[in-house]
Amino acid sequence: MERAEVRELLDKALAEGRTALTAPEGRRICQAYGIATPGEGLAASAGQAVDLAGEIGFPVVLKIVSPDILHKTDAGGVLVGLRTADEVREGYDKIIAAARAYDPDARIDGVQVQQLVGGGHEVIVGAVTDPTFGKVVAFGLGGVLVEVLKDVTFRLAPVSGDEALGMLDDIRAAEVLRGARGAEPADRTALAELIERVSRLVTDFPEIAEVDLNPVFADARGAVAADVRIIVGEPPQEAGRLPREEILRQMTRIFKPRAVAVIGASAEDGKIGNSVMRNLIDGGYRGRIFPINPKAPEIMGLPAYRSIADVPHDVDVAVFAIPAKFVPAALEEAGRKGVAGAIMIPSGFAETGNVEGQQEIVEIARRHGVRMLGPNIYGYYYTPENLCATFCTPYDVKGSVALTSQSGGIGMAILGFSRTSKMGVSAIVGVGNKADVDEDDLLTFFEQDENTKAVAMHLEDLKDGRGFVEAARRVVKEKPVIVLKAGRTAMGARAAGSHTGALAGDDRVYDDILRQAGVVRAPGLNDMLEYARALPILPTPKGENVVIITGAGGSGVLLSDACVDAGLTLMDIPPDLDEAFRAFIPPFGAAGNPVDITGGEPPSTYANTVRLGLADDRIHALVLGYWHTIVTPPMVFAELIARVVAEEREKGNVKPVVASLAGDTEVEEASEYLYEHGVVAYPYTTEKPVAVLGAKYRWARAAGLLG
Repeated sequence: MERAEVRELLDKALAEGRTALTAPEGRRICQAYGIATPGEGLAASAGQAVDLAGEIGFPVVLKIVSPDILHKTDAGGVLVGLRTADEVREGYDKIIAAARAYDPDARIDGVQVQQLVGGGHEVIVGAVTDPTFGKVVAFGLGGVLVEVLKDVTFRLAPVSGDEALGMLDDIRAAEVLRGARGAEPADRTALAELIERVSRLVTDFPEIAEVDLNPVFADARGAVAADVRIIVGEPPQEAGRLPREEILRQMTRIFKPRAVAVIGASAEDGKIGNSVMRNLIDGGYRGRIFPINPKAPEIMGLPAYRSIADVPHDVDVAVFAIPAKFVPAALEEAGRKGVAGAIMIPSGFAETGNVEGQQEIVEIARRHGVRMLGPNIYGYYYTPENLCATFCTPYDVKGSVALTSQSGGIGMAILGFSRTSKMGVSAIVGVGNKADVDEDDLLTFFEQDENTKAVAMHLEDLKDGRGFVEAARRVVKEKPVIVLKAGRTAMGARAAGSHTGALAGDDRVYDDILRQAGVVRAPGLNDMLEYARALPILPTPKGENVVIITGAGGSGVLLSDACVDAGLTLMDIPPDLDEAFRAFIPPFGAAGNPVDITGGEPPSTYANTVRLGLADDRIHALVLGYWHTIVTPPMVFAELIARVVAEEREKGNVKPVVASLAGDTEVEEASEYLYEHGVVAYPYTTEKPVAVLGAKYRWARAAGLLG
């Protein structure tokens, strides 16, 4: 019955061409969804206002009710704390006059007389329709603080009870709501239920564009929404998604093709079609290669065909290396041929303003069931198949990390880093304009790809935020997904009809929802690459206790700071373990955490303390700080630590170990040696090894792998 009433209210507002509900309409919707609001009534005269105030009980609030006045305060349409009948009578006339002065043509339904509520904590609960993620709920500090502090967190709607409770803990002022400094705590259950109900409301009725409950007064007795603002509009279109099985079938043919055609193949050096051919042949691709060129009988020793239609074999992938204007006709032929993937290297589409041209090739591809990568890309690499379908640098260093990028320049940075760091990759994929294939499709393939142990993605936007979250949630249960989201500061606050809408108009929505999906977000390009390199190497920790063992007090302090910044928990060392560490360090060293063995100690001190840290089940990860001395030179330290870690792993003591090496240039070689032996190590930095360990922990928590 309640939903029928909500439907009636929304249909009425939309039929009248309104974009906002009146306050009484908003209150009725809140009542239908069990959201507490103050006692109130609608007065059509000053006398009625006085009678209502007497029934509700003083003090009261008066608010103008008009479908044409959205921001009541700006119109002088709100009076707070009226305590007598005379104040209410005068207030009614004052509000009506102010509203008519603000907008002479505004329809005025009357004045809302509302019980004055207050006390406890002022919070905001709301929802907004995000262009990337659809319906998103928000929670944070409310009242006048909302736009100043912007202490708000977001989740995809609908939210579960646990997710709603998590939102309460996710704002900076979480301790305030728990009753910090003797203040009364808020009823967490009531607030979580309120968030759940708002999320269910906007999920049930997609035409509700925004909901703003601000302020909500929350105390130990419950939560009451003092002001309700609901904005309506046309429901957003849902993104059409292919079945997972169909995506996987097509992606498998693209990454493991039996035959590749190069449309625009060329024998002339300097041409894109020549580079693609050379990379396919020289890269060792073992499938069939068919050059397509109407003017050449053969290219690089292979027979050339005038059209892909003339190829006497099935073709899985067509790589396009022709100008944009020739692409539609060639794509039609590729579609009729039955190719699974069209790799669109050509530029000149939406990125240059040619949106219609891009839409044309999307429609052709869809009509023929072809999945299209690009356009405007460098191609793609899949090393298990020796597949180098790109006009860029050839690459053949095999590894277990799949990387994708929207930008060609970022793609080449990935390639160079992979080579110099000896990381190796399973795949490097350009997605460019993402006219068709996007990150969701690629995650679907990498999820089940036995050659891929981690996925790192550079992206500027997401076509289908919900599709990405759905895919990422599946993948992170088994493999880390690392994202570098560009444009963190470019969006700015968009025009919106509510506080919630304005707050959602920046990067914080991406940040919160990527975290909700279990994705590890990298702050910069080098961070993304280092996370991608390290996470497959580092063992998964079994718990939160991190211990620092250092030969330099200064490094220990910096490493401690870095641990806090990375969200790591420095273990409180119990007395028996403290005593065990003290047995190995000099009297002037410092046990506790960090364990400072001091700089003049021989290699045996490093060996004994690290071995103890690995052997004790209460310790879950080690951070090592090394200081270059002649007593323990860098390579002596590196070989020693590598040996101790290997020996303990043989005993089943498998834990992540990262190291920071400070010293002369010899620490560079020592760091490389450690990395090659399963200890993630960096010279000249305390922040980077800890940040990498923090990334591993973020993934392990998201995957539910910590004890």
